[in-house]
Amino acid sequence: MRLTARLDKFLPLLLVAALIAAVAPRTAKFSYDYKKGSIWKYETLFAQFDFPIYKTSEQIQEEMEKAQGARVPYYKYSAAVTASSLSAAEALELGAMKPVVTGALRNIMEKGVLADDEVPEHVEIIYVQKDKRAVKVPSSEVLGISQAREMLMAEVPDSLLKAHGVYGLIIPNLVYDAKTSEAVSAEAISRISPTGGYISAGQLIVSNGEVVTAEIAQILDSYKKEYENNVGSSGQAYLSILGNVMVAFMMVFLFFLAILFSGKSFFDDIRYYYLVFVFTLCSVAITLISRINSAWLFLTPLTLAALYLQAFVRARVIVPVYIVSLLPLLVYADHGAVLFVIFLAGGMVSIYASRYLVQGWKQFMLALINFLAMGLTYIALHLAGAIHTPVLPDLLRLLIASFLAVAGYPLIYLFEKIFNLVSNSRLAELADTSSPILRELEQKAPGTFQHSLQVMNMADAAARAIDANPFLLRVGALYHDIGKMNNPICFVENESLLNKSEDQKYHTNLEPKQSAEDIIKHVSDGVEMARKLRLPDIVVDFIRTHHGTTVTGYFWGKHLAAKGSPEDKAAFTYPGPAPTTKEQVVLMLCDSIEAASRTLNEYTPEAFSAFVEKIVQGKVDQGQLLNAEITIKELNEVKQAIKVYLAQMHHGRVAYPATRKKFLNFK
Repeated sequence: MRLTARLDKFLPLLLVAALIAAVAPRTAKFSYDYKKGSIWKYETLFAQFDFPIYKTSEQIQEEMEKAQGARVPYYKYSAAVTASSLSAAEALELGAMKPVVTGALRNIMEKGVLADDEVPEHVEIIYVQKDKRAVKVPSSEVLGISQAREMLMAEVPDSLLKAHGVYGLIIPNLVYDAKTSEAVSAEAISRISPTGGYISAGQLIVSNGEVVTAEIAQILDSYKKEYENNVGSSGQAYLSILGNVMVAFMMVFLFFLAILFSGKSFFDDIRYYYLVFVFTLCSVAITLISRINSAWLFLTPLTLAALYLQAFVRARVIVPVYIVSLLPLLVYADHGAVLFVIFLAGGMVSIYASRYLVQGWKQFMLALINFLAMGLTYIALHLAGAIHTPVLPDLLRLLIASFLAVAGYPLIYLFEKIFNLVSNSRLAELADTSSPILRELEQKAPGTFQHSLQVMNMADAAARAIDANPFLLRVGALYHDIGKMNNPICFVENESLLNKSEDQKYHTNLEPKQSAEDIIKHVSDGVEMARKLRLPDIVVDFIRTHHGTTVTGYFWGKHLAAKGSPEDKAAFTYPGPAPTTKEQVVLMLCDSIEAASRTLNEYTPEAFSAFVEKIVQGKVDQGQLLNAEITIKELNEVKQAIKVYLAQMHHGRVAYPATRKKFLNFK
């Protein structure tokens, strides 16, 4: 039985470790942390293998711009246009000037003519395709129409040219080939090499204490890229896998310790499996995204894990579990330390703010506050030189991640059903005194209902004194005695309302053992009723533990006074168990103190103090707090809060003077 219980607790952890190891990156991680301008604080680094020096994105962009700026345009030479112009010139009646005109025109047309607005500027060379061959031609040799006419006029009188329309024979015979020009330009860009140098194995990269210059940083970036791409896939890949398995088990072990330090009883709670689920969700998501593309982590709503934890568990458990869930960032992600600090800041702020901003439109305020926390942390780290990526894109990703957390938050209602948990919103529903079951309690057992209300208010005051969950305690107080509905007149707070005579009262003719059995039965009846109502287990536990394993003192005393056997004590003892959580302890104390406070005859601070101390000490002497997760300091704070509450509830009133009373009677 115990072995099976242990397997139930440890098997999920083993499965989580195996899952993390399975999705972990298969490449080796570069273990040096550096930035441009910093001092190299590690050992002198030599290259373990040959690798190229990769150009930076800025260098490649600059070369591409140069290649585009140096683009050589291509033109097609039209022999048909040239022949047409020359034929037209031959047909002109120019007399003795015909050979001069046709020779000058031929020379001009063979150089190549373009429209004036198409003459290339800021280009020294162009390509002219003649007879399927592209010839490199200085751009200065290509003529615009105006320039061609001036050249012709330099050899032939202008009047002759105008009279015979020779100028009209100079037409463009070069056609710009955009398709070929773009193709050649694209080919030139494609020939730009991504590398700009080479480092041989054994060559010095950086020395200990040396400043990491821009050149050294570029070499280190290249070394890191080759290291992570090639070392992990080398013949020693099994060592990387073994390392991932060991790291996964280490993180799961730290998760186990985080829960253990929060209290061993947590392992017996259904919320343990919920914690395992949230840890798995967060750590596996980080590990998997790191394997695909670490930049996507800025878009991942990791603070959602903190909100999921906040919905169902106490603060002392939330923080360590959330921190451990973020550990894969440090191990697997690029800029892991930066991301860890950013999401830690966002998560911690969200944990606190979610107490007030998880309902309705306020969730968007929570998202905005979350983004401000992460954004300011990012900017601070960027100014400190811890990260050098572009600021605006990263901030935009963090903003998207913050609002994705709002989109994912409603899933807590699904988790609430799957794990049978209770969120604060669910507690608010259960605490509604107009619910059918509480209205039924008020009708069938009005005295019990009023007792439950007083216990609720007293427990609320005590809970806030020790940072217990006041919402949970209010619900526990309202439902802890619902079992009394099955037999309401068995309990004095309901029976006294009927004004029965002493011989007509429920317990008058019963044996003490029977009376005790009927009294004790309200616990099992309450548990059964709560199960039918499908109340959360954490609420049912209040019903089971509010009397712990105490004895029905009044009837036990009557039994002993009637010479009953002391061996019958088990029949007068509540089945328990004793309370374990601080909320259960507070309810037990408030239940006993509220019921017993009706017997007080003196309402002074001293009387309240002595009364509370006596009740609490009685529970301690009966061993009811042995397994409870409450410190002596917290217990003292609970007692003080209850004393103050009693004093406020039984405060004195001003007595009216006799003259006033006569006046009232007269009126």
